[in-house]
Amino acid sequence: MVKTIFLSLLLATTLIADLYEQNCVKCHAKLPVSIDKYFYRYLLKYSSEKDTKEAMINYLTNPTKQSTVMPDSFIERFGVKQKTTLTPNELKEVIDIYWDRYDVSKRLR
Repeated sequence: MVKTIFLSLLLATTLIADLYEQNCVKCHAKLPVSIDKYFYRYLLKYSSEKDTKEAMINYLTNPTKQSTVMPDSFIERFGVKQKTTLTPNELKEVIDIYWDRYDVSKRLR
């Protein structure tokens, strides 16, 4: 029983990590701004983990020129991204992964 639960959790974690790699990293790799720079722009504007994650989720579910953290010149060149195809739960999970990867507070000691 414990083995089954452990394997299920491991599989779920792997699937979410794959979602992040396939839906976030893969697309951002095509852009001249690395994926971590978006994180820092959000963090600079929204400050807290809660507000930053909420803003990211709001933007990804309803992307508009007015709600982006990118400068106008970037949007004029590359446009506003398409609405995410991830479910709300998947989106929350990939945003959590993104936060964990780039959270600067972990590096401050």
